[in-house]
Amino acid sequence: MRKEKSQTIKTIKKVMPAVVSIIISKSLKEVKKELNELGKKEKKLPHLFEIPPDKIDAHGMVQVGGGSGFVVEPNGIILTNKHVIAESNSSYTVITSDNEEYDAELLARDPINDVAILKIKPKNKLPTVILGDSNKLELGQTVLAIGNALGIFKNTVSMGIVSGLSRSINAQTDPISPPQEMRGLIQTDAAINPGNSGGPLTDIFGQAIGINAAVVFGAQNISFAIPINAAERDLDDLKKYGRIRRPLLGLRYIAINKDLQEKIKLPVDHGAYITKEHPIDAAVIPGSPADKAGILEKDIILTWNNEKICVEKNIQDYLENCDVGEIATLKILRDGKEIELKVVLAERK
Repeated sequence: MRKEKSQTIKTIKKVMPAVVSIIISKSLKEVKKELNELGKKEKKLPHLFEIPPDKIDAHGMVQVGGGSGFVVEPNGIILTNKHVIAESNSSYTVITSDNEEYDAELLARDPINDVAILKIKPKNKLPTVILGDSNKLELGQTVLAIGNALGIFKNTVSMGIVSGLSRSINAQTDPISPPQEMRGLIQTDAAINPGNSGGPLTDIFGQAIGINAAVVFGAQNISFAIPINAAERDLDDLKKYGRIRRPLLGLRYIAINKDLQEKIKLPVDHGAYITKEHPIDAAVIPGSPADKAGILEKDIILTWNNEKICVEKNIQDYLENCDVGEIATLKILRDGKEIELKVVLAERK
């Protein structure tokens, strides 16, 4: 029997040893408490929320979820999604490709991107995935998604292409969580299932160019990944500062388009209109960098460091490429006059 000798097979053999499964567990007491609260809320009988005995391990822990991750440093540093390890009062176990189990320590969660960093203490150096450059991706480029599909099927691989770049979606980690805007995503037609979350999206040569993150339910062949450059920046922050640092501006806004311009009678069809979302909110957060710079509610921010603000590239996109302490020059339209303000970006807490 002749064997296929393709680059795809070589890449899978190269990357697979560095992909891990992440098991999320809670104490039986904690799970029972949550199920009782759910039963009262849903007005359902208690026996409908009983836990099967085979789901409880010898230590009285119940597996409540799972996902994927991948090793990026041989001493046990692992990248995954923030939503994979979002369960409160939970413990995390990492299972490596050789079926070794390790308790995992959560080092950091990115406050903006769906990225988290875990640490395990392996007996020996672990195989790693090399990080690529997501800024150099091109449409049509071949990609591979690797992970622990549905938390059941280990070592699952799917193949596709880069279908889109810099995509924005509103995503929910579960039906009861509020939607979260995710920007700058890589769109691919490679199949990504819930358990694949946190696994690597690699190029054909095995370099990670993204972290598998989301799918559009009800649609076919539409999946999304976090660009690896965002995760690499988180890793650098962790090494330098012991935490992930993200800049804060401190205001609420709506990206202006022609429809919004016509609806609320604005003088321009682009920019960021400063407004509160709810009556109890503040459009400009008191004491924030935006407040200190003199930005006011109903201002329109037209440019960021002389670059146009629009729906396709809004304030959050510019913030993502800034550092804490950096000074940004903003052109503001206020009462028909353009003014220039400088804002010193603080650290998001």
